Amino acid sequence: MRKSILAIFLSLSITLIKSQDIPYHISNETVYDFIDELANKGLIDINSCIKPYNRQQIANWLVSCDQNTALTPRQQKELTFYLKDFNKELQTGKSFDKRWDLFYHSDSLFKLTINPIIGGQFFNNSNKTVYHRWGGAEFYGSIGDHVAIYGSLRDNYESQFLGGPGYITQRPGAVYKGDNDDKDYSETRGGIVYSWKWGSVGLHKDHFQWGNNYSQSTIFSGRTPSYGYISFKMSPTKWFDFNYIHGWLISEVIDSSRTYPVFNGEREAFTNKFIAANMFTVRPWKKFNISFGNSIVYSDVNFNPTFAVPFLFYKSADHTYNSWDNWVGQNAQMFIDINSRQIKKLHLYTSLFIDEISINNMFKKDEQSNDIAWKIGTRVTDLFPNTSITAEYTITRPLVYQHFVPSLTYMSNQYSLGSYTLDNSDELFLMIKFKPMRGLDLTANYTYIRKGKDYQHIFDDNEMDLHPEINQDQEEIRRGLPFMNEVRYKNTNFTLKGRYQIINDGYVFVEYQQNSYSGPDKEKYINPYFLAGNQIVSIGMNFGF
Repeated sequence: MRKSILAIFLSLSITLIKSQDIPYHISNETVYDFIDELANKGLIDINSCIKPYNRQQIANWLVSCDQNTALTPRQQKELTFYLKDFNKELQTGKSFDKRWDLFYHSDSLFKLTINPIIGGQFFNNSNKTVYHRWGGAEFYGSIGDHVAIYGSLRDNYESQFLGGPGYITQRPGAVYKGDNDDKDYSETRGGIVYSWKWGSVGLHKDHFQWGNNYSQSTIFSGRTPSYGYISFKMSPTKWFDFNYIHGWLISEVIDSSRTYPVFNGEREAFTNKFIAANMFTVRPWKKFNISFGNSIVYSDVNFNPTFAVPFLFYKSADHTYNSWDNWVGQNAQMFIDINSRQIKKLHLYTSLFIDEISINNMFKKDEQSNDIAWKIGTRVTDLFPNTSITAEYTITRPLVYQHFVPSLTYMSNQYSLGSYTLDNSDELFLMIKFKPMRGLDLTANYTYIRKGKDYQHIFDDNEMDLHPEINQDQEEIRRGLPFMNEVRYKNTNFTLKGRYQIINDGYVFVEYQQNSYSGPDKEKYINPYFLAGNQIVSIGMNFGF
């Protein structure tokens, strides 16, 4: 009891003294899953709608739960294991049980951690074995009590092309080099953040995720290649959080006015593309969060300081600039996320993404232009010891994330910022996870995906020329498009995966997938390697992310 009181006191003291915001990347799923366990058991109160968490937050949550009698023996060992890493946020010097780092420095002014990144994964589909390897390095640290810095570089090589935009896959987005069958690409991330007791402001090139989920987020999924953005966060009271970003997206739409000839070719320039988004989170009751916000994708103009105002309703602001014609307007969205952990061991959540909505036509079957994505889900933790059970359903209506102006789609580098299943689709996701011992995760997943017609082609120039009857207002074109009246792609996926964390951030893993692809568009949405074999066995290892 005395240890628990001391841990809580230490956590509160640290929160008041230090405010260092080093983002902890969303790709380290095991740490996020453990934090989720603690929250679902009612031991901590988190805002899981907004990720990444920062290292200081994670450290405070861990230390506040240390030696809590509600933890299972495995969970206590897990917590002690993670404190070897996150105690670096709470301690000065090296006089504690610390994880292995390639380089670590800590004094009263400056902290710095440097580690290598290395990993590889082999895939076998009974016809061919291919591999993906990556390597690089990362660093993170703090200067004083308010400045955080971090950065990383990962160089990737695939012996056969395994990813790419347009595919229905959860593989992270990548910008590939060259046109050969084997592919390489690199990803650099980093940022600098200034934080204080109740907020922070930062400059990043990184990933972030908005929206509760265990399979995919419909708001910001974080699966595009990283892009530059400014962040602003504040939590001035226990019942309110605010998050804002302004990002520089990559349109990959050629701006002919800025394209010019060079030796043996042309230097092509992309049109400008930006995004601004905010999310307000209120807690009317403990462990019950309501988050709502809006965003705007704007392009073909320079940076607009109006969209740098964090708290605006951006669709209304756009009307000031483009009130007379939809064809010069920008692309605005709204979203809401509700989640509850008020019942111990039970997490309930739902998200709604609104890309286009017409109140007047909402209930007219042939006139609807309600482009929404909706998710509902639940997770039960420790119904059986060290076991979690998850169920999630997502439905995404036609033309969500799309736009009739190519530079205004809800995408970056042609990857969707939202759901990986794209528009006019649905997904059922079921998962059982068992953790028999510290560091070992055993999961069984069932995923059922359907996708209907791709209606985006009606905005193509050629199609508009062939069908002059649809050359009309955007809202007229969008009306009455039926959801899933024809299934063009379908997949039933069953996955078994085992993963063991040997040391902090050091993993070995094995995975078996069985897929059943069908539909006339399956070649459009599945990478040729994975389509060539319905059963995939993969093994791999990694240190760092």
